[in-house]
Amino acid sequence: MNEPWPTTDLDPVRRLHVLVGGIRGAHVTEAHIDAPFEQVWALLGDLEGAFGQVVPDMERLRVVRRQGERVEALARSKYGMRARLRGVQRPGWCWLQSRFLLLGVAAAPDGLGTRVAFTGGVRLPTRAALIPLGVRREGSRSVQRLAALL
Repeated sequence: MNEPWPTTDLDPVRRLHVLVGGIRGAHVTEAHIDAPFEQVWALLGDLEGAFGQVVPDMERLRVVRRQGERVEALARSKYGMRARLRGVQRPGWCWLQSRFLLLGVAAAPDGLGTRVAFTGGVRLPTRAALIPLGVRREGSRSVQRLAALL
């Protein structure tokens, strides 16, 4: 009876699905990109550069503090909304959130290509929920923009 519980590691894309499963209104857009992980993550991990070209709503994102994997950034949307995002970024994983905004990006090697997943949206303050307007469309556009940049 004292045998250890079985454990398993989730790749970043599966981890994103698990986290999003607990957020009402959230959606994960997942796709396979025909490019190696290193090339894909070079774009997605460049928060102050290429990331804004991939995520359609993002006009600008500026990292103001980084301590190991912890990131604090100021974001401005194309619609003028601003947010101070805090979260974690490491190879294959980026989860940034503020009181009103959530951004989640994950990538994992998949054969010769890469599986990528996007989520995000406007949060309902004090609730684990997103306003589901445009979430699927923005995820699809992010995948299209990423593929076009590669």
